[in-house]
Amino acid sequence: MTIVLNGESRETRAATLADLLHEAGFGPRVATARNGSFVPAGQRMATALQDGDRIEVVAPMQGG
Repeated sequence: MTIVLNGESRETRAATLADLLHEAGFGPRVATARNGSFVPAGQRMATALQDGDRIEVVAPMQGG
């Protein structure tokens, strides 16, 4: 299926948001949204992806 991840079209075999994060190399400490709605970390395994979904992933910045 084709989804949009952080503004870029991407082919994926991931069935859930958690699978997609793993496939894309993101760690657990990120914020996620599907089609503009926030998805809490505890709901990522239960959040099924559909063709055309728009996923946003934001990782915290570390400063010094």
